Amino acid sequence: MPELKRFKLINKIEGISFLILLFIAMPMKYMLDIPMATKIVGMLHGLLVFAFIYQIFEAKKEAGLTWKEMGKYTLLSLIPFGSFYTDKELAKKLTTA
Repeated sequence: MPELKRFKLINKIEGISFLILLFIAMPMKYMLDIPMATKIVGMLHGLLVFAFIYQIFEAKKEAGLTWKEMGKYTLLSLIPFGSFYTDKELAKKLTTA
């Protein structure tokens, strides 16, 4: 599997885990008093963030992402639903490559 395609997959999974953390696990913790929700989802999301960082550097090496693109994709990963914008851009990049 090409690194850019792998990065696209990790980006999407990491983005979904971020949304689950924000909109499901955190309300469970603070509204329903279930702190275990954020511990489990938070740990999983943290691992996916490390996978995201590793994979973006691998995609830079193989697919030639620029530092500007890497910065943009990283910033978008910090915004809820930002990873879906990145996913759309990567899909375009994969079809033109």
